[in-house]
Amino acid sequence: MSNTFGRILQLTTFGESHGAAIGGVLDGYPAGIAIDKAFVDAEVRKRATGQSHFSSSRKETDEIEFLSGIYNGKSLGTPIAFIVRNTNQRPADYDSLHYAYRPSHADYTYKAKYGIRDPRGGGRASARETLARVVAGALAKMALQQKNIRIKAFTSAIGPIELNHDYTHYDLEQADANEMRCPDAETAAKMYDYLQQVKDGHDSAGGIVTCVVEGCPAGIGEPVYGKLQAALASAMLSIPSVKGFDYGGGFDMAHGRGSEMNDAFVLAHSEVHTKTNHSGGIQGGISNGEPIYFRVAFKPVASIAMPQTTLTVAHEPTIIEISGRHDVCVVPRAVAVVEAMAALVVLDGLLQHRATCL
Repeated sequence: MSNTFGRILQLTTFGESHGAAIGGVLDGYPAGIAIDKAFVDAEVRKRATGQSHFSSSRKETDEIEFLSGIYNGKSLGTPIAFIVRNTNQRPADYDSLHYAYRPSHADYTYKAKYGIRDPRGGGRASARETLARVVAGALAKMALQQKNIRIKAFTSAIGPIELNHDYTHYDLEQADANEMRCPDAETAAKMYDYLQQVKDGHDSAGGIVTCVVEGCPAGIGEPVYGKLQAALASAMLSIPSVKGFDYGGGFDMAHGRGSEMNDAFVLAHSEVHTKTNHSGGIQGGISNGEPIYFRVAFKPVASIAMPQTTLTVAHEPTIIEISGRHDVCVVPRAVAVVEAMAALVVLDGLLQHRATCL
């Protein structure tokens, strides 16, 4: 069950980083949606390796094969199964790590839980698994487009280099104009220079992805234990390397007062809106029709090319040096994953809403 996400729209993923393939089954997807394979391919390319000076040099074709659920270019309403073959595995890169637990990886915890682990790039814990999420997220985006719901994520921080927290200052469509996926060219250049310093030092860096959902109608989300922000948090915290999530004013609201942070209701063009949006488009766990926005914090990549102390599987101290192909910073590639998971959550929320409001 831990490999399945969602309530009505359910995604089950399978595969390991250096296994035969990655894939998934998306169940509960609406029937009659036109499926644009070129759009899915384009979304997958956004998270692909080898596209940046700071990403892993692993080259995968990421050719998606749909096995079921689509006929004559439209969804059937039945499970959509898909598979992507791994064509550039190099498990030998990890031969020297079989005997040790890599710092801040899932090596020890997987062994503690299952009594066995796959040391080839982290196996199931590898970010390679997120490829299946992006495929499913692209399908969800196509369904959301029919409702004029748009999802856009971007890099808002890498290390100490950070954008203004108010995303409305920027043209978010410009985020795809540079390899940092940052909508401000000047800040993107500073992020690039910072990552070059980190790379030269054989180290890694973390950062923040901000995501904005526009066009989501009011009423999406369930009260108490099915809150929309809880579903988003669960989705984002399931992404490898994610260490934090906040939405709307987030933690900054802890330093303000009610008179400063309350969102007053106003009537605009005969519709209910809020004068400000500190709530991030969600109140009481339910969307209020304003843009939903949230931030996702990613830790520095754990695989770094410098000596590190650790323990062997026999619990003896040792020093390891990790070789292989690894990102300096996952954040620019993670933008596509954040968008995908947001799309799955919002579409699942819409389907739940339809089920309760006939």
